[in-house]
Amino acid sequence: MMTVSVSPLRRALARVGAQEDLNFLLTNRLPRRLATRFMGWFSRIEQPLVRDLSIATWRLFCDVDLSDAREARFPSLHAAFIRALRPGARPIAADPAILTSPSDAILGAHGRIEAGRLLQIKGLSYRLIELLGGDAQLAEAHEGGSYATLRLTAGMYHRFHAPHDLRVESVRHIWGDTWNVNPIALKRVEALFCRNERAVLRLRVAEAGHAVTLVPVAAILVAGLRLGFLPEGAALRRTGGQTLPCTARLAKGDEMGWFEHGSTIVVLAPAGFTLLPDLTEGRRLRMGEPLMRLPPAAQAG
Repeated sequence: MMTVSVSPLRRALARVGAQEDLNFLLTNRLPRRLATRFMGWFSRIEQPLVRDLSIATWRLFCDVDLSDAREARFPSLHAAFIRALRPGARPIAADPAILTSPSDAILGAHGRIEAGRLLQIKGLSYRLIELLGGDAQLAEAHEGGSYATLRLTAGMYHRFHAPHDLRVESVRHIWGDTWNVNPIALKRVEALFCRNERAVLRLRVAEAGHAVTLVPVAAILVAGLRLGFLPEGAALRRTGGQTLPCTARLAKGDEMGWFEHGSTIVVLAPAGFTLLPDLTEGRRLRMGEPLMRLPPAAQAG
């Protein structure tokens, strides 16, 4: 009787494992940079037949909803990827005690930053200082704080927005690889977020002096990151990893930038910030929905 019940389970697990191995092989064992450059070129082709077939293929393999887009038609696949939303499509939680999700996303690993480490996925952690490109002072500022990993899938809205009234203090681009950031890759590649190309955006929220950091992480087919508030945003890779001072002020919900496909944003907050208790891994969030609660002193400010 035990053999009859366990054998189908083993076969099912084996099939899942084989599918995950194939997914990992197809999305990571090809020339990632070459594939990403090709996709960047191909997606910008503004030929109607190429555009229509590309968008149709994209919608076939991804859960894409263009009903809330500002435009009804797009000149290219790339334009559809980076679409803007029609006004009012994403209500913003106005409560000043709330830090909102900067993007549409699936909530991944989240919790408290302890001993300088964060979970990448259950059972696998990475060092915060490595994610931040060796910035020990910034890593220390977030010790004991909260973090949330927000994964943007290929079909999601790809722009990200200010999670609170804030000023941007600095931006730093960190060169890296373009591993896929889906759960299959997260289980197989140690410290994946610390390997990929990314940017570190240092923010101050609510005029209370609290440091919040956003780390947008690029991925295969995605490694284009644009920051609308920064003149150098169109050429971050040319900054050579320098920290770029910034004085931009943004209101809650203002657009900050966009990915050119889909990827991940790691949200880092200092001690005193708490994640909303009803948030669970795998939950789909929309930009502007509550993510964290500010410390009481910050709320009073």
